[in-house]
Amino acid sequence: MRETELLTAQRTYYRARAPEYDAWWHRQGRYDRGPDANARWFAEAADLEKAVAKFCPHGNILELACGTGLWTRVLAPHARHLTAVDAAPEMIALNKSRVRDAAVEYLEADLFEWQPKPHAYDLCFFAFWLSHVPESRFQAFWKMVGAALRPGGRVFFIDSDRSDCSTATDHRLPPAHDETLLRRLDDGREFCIVKRFYAPEQLERRLGHLGWQFRIQRTGEFFIYGAGERIVDGGAHL
Repeated sequence: MRETELLTAQRTYYRARAPEYDAWWHRQGRYDRGPDANARWFAEAADLEKAVAKFCPHGNILELACGTGLWTRVLAPHARHLTAVDAAPEMIALNKSRVRDAAVEYLEADLFEWQPKPHAYDLCFFAFWLSHVPESRFQAFWKMVGAALRPGGRVFFIDSDRSDCSTATDHRLPPAHDETLLRRLDDGREFCIVKRFYAPEQLERRLGHLGWQFRIQRTGEFFIYGAGERIVDGGAHL
């Protein structure tokens, strides 16, 4: 499948998945992996929220791929202004109904085409988005993030670690070298999307080559998260 077709399928999938997206986060239906795995998931999800709180988000915040608002609701109380961007109007509608905060401005935009206001944000946040950026667009994506930030601006991201228990019971992870994954909706429709898994140490090094300094950690089984900023004059201020 050509990349343009793959990204079109990915957008279509997330538009269609919007009403059932939260079932994944709440371990419901096809995502219920039993009491033990679910308990591990919820404990690690709580660790993510603690990590975000410790990071102390503030100021003008840009949230990319804001989805149904699971993280917008966490960020909004700390923001002077929060710009929440997503390509799926269905996701944005659910986000608005969940968050209901006047500090949040919503933008419907394709993140592979959209350009932010330059140097406008104190923080760029994205959860479960980097894994959907194809290899060919990786560098351009980080260039866009850098352009959005004010001097001293920071980045915080969350993403999936590779675990068979993370996805639905009827999904199968691809080989480690493959960057695509077949996803199925509750109604049985299937879509091929981009899904890449990163080892924290390797991703730290790669971002270092692009002029970023990050500390990326694992929660245990299900998630990775990272905090960082651009390297300026030979060093960053983390």
